[in-house]
Amino acid sequence: MTALHLEHASHKHAHGPDCGHTRVRNGDHVEYAHDGHFHREHEGHWDECEQDTHVAHEDHDHRHGDGCGHESVLHGDHVDYLHDGHRHAAHDGHWDDH
Repeated sequence: MTALHLEHASHKHAHGPDCGHTRVRNGDHVEYAHDGHFHREHEGHWDECEQDTHVAHEDHDHRHGDGCGHESVLHGDHVDYLHDGHRHAAHDGHWDDH
């Protein structure tokens, strides 16, 4: 899974443990949910966290939704569910791993 390097040039807010935004550990970094986007710190600036490939989460039997027990976060035009260190989103009858 590769991520696009999309710098969020006008991002003045400094994310951190007490900033009030949802933190998500994603591989080797932490992302912050902010205004429908996910941001990560990178070389002195903040990046938008978007994948450039489609990654289906294989063998995901759990159905996310209201009351499923996982935190939901608005991400653009859909909702991601935070599950086991991943962000899952419904897509064409399966769950994508963001």
